[in-house]
Amino acid sequence: MKNTMKKPVAIPVKKLRPFAGHPFKVKDDDEMNTLIESIQTQGILSPLIVRPIEDTDKYEVISGHRRLHAAIKAGIAEVPALIYALDRDAAAIAVVDSNLHREHILPSEKAFAYRMKLEAMSRQGHRSDLTSDQVGRKLETAEIIAQQSDDSKSQVRRYIRLTYLIPEFLEKMDNNEIALSVGVELSFLDEQSQREVLEQCEMNDCTPSYSQAWRMHKADRESALTKATIQTIMSEQKANQRETMKVPISRLREVLPQGLDAKKTEDFIIKACDYYRKYLIRQRNRDER
Repeated sequence: MKNTMKKPVAIPVKKLRPFAGHPFKVKDDDEMNTLIESIQTQGILSPLIVRPIEDTDKYEVISGHRRLHAAIKAGIAEVPALIYALDRDAAAIAVVDSNLHREHILPSEKAFAYRMKLEAMSRQGHRSDLTSDQVGRKLETAEIIAQQSDDSKSQVRRYIRLTYLIPEFLEKMDNNEIALSVGVELSFLDEQSQREVLEQCEMNDCTPSYSQAWRMHKADRESALTKATIQTIMSEQKANQRETMKVPISRLREVLPQGLDAKKTEDFIIKACDYYRKYLIRQRNRDER
C-alpha cells in the first residue's frame, strides 16, 4: 500500500464511511464501552487507515471500524487517519488482512472475509473457482490466502462454503450450536432444503449431527433429498440430545463472560449452578435455625 500522506491527518468523522460490504461486526458490547472510555480519556492512539472514495471528498475505512464507531459514540468530531490511495479490490484485501488476526472473530465473519478476499484477488487476475462444490480443490488463490492466514487451503475453502448457509444457520455457527463440519455439509443444500432442516431443528429441539448433515448432502447429490427424507433423518434421537434443556442464547449473553468457547461455557454454567445450589442450602439452613 502506498501512503499518500506520510503522517496522520485529522479527518472529520462525517467524511468517513465504513468499507462497503465488509463482514466484520461492530457491536455495542463491554469491549466497545471500554474502548469508548479509553478514547474519551486518551484519544485515538492508533490512526485509522482510509482510502479516498473516487470523485468525492469522502473516505472509506480500511482499518479502524471499531475505533470510528467508538469515536462517534464518544462525541469526537475528528479522528487521526493515514490515507492510502487504493482501488476497490486492493482495499478489500487490506480490510480482510487487517481484521483476520483479531482475538475474537466469528465463523461467519471469517467466512465472508475469505470470500471477499478471494473475489477481489480473482478480479486482480488470480485463478479461482467460487462455483466449485469440491472442498479442498487446489486453487492458486486459496493457497495464497492460506499462506497469509492461520488456516490451511482446505480450511479456507470450508469457511467460504459457509457463506452459502441461510442466516439462521450462520447464527447457529456463531453461537457454537453447530460445528464447522456440519455447516459445510448443510451449505450444499439449496435454501428451501436448508429451511426444511431448520424447521425440523425447531420441531425436534435439536441440531444436525455431522452424520445427519452428511447423509442429507449425499441424498441431495443423488437427487433423492425430499422433505420426507429430511424429516426421517432429523427425527432420529441422538444420545447427546436426550433430556436436554434449551436456554435462549440471548439470555446467556447477558450473564456469561465474553470469549468462552462451547466447553468453557458449559463448565461455567455448571459451576454457577453448583454455587447457587450451595447458596440455597445455606439460606435454607439459616431459615431453619
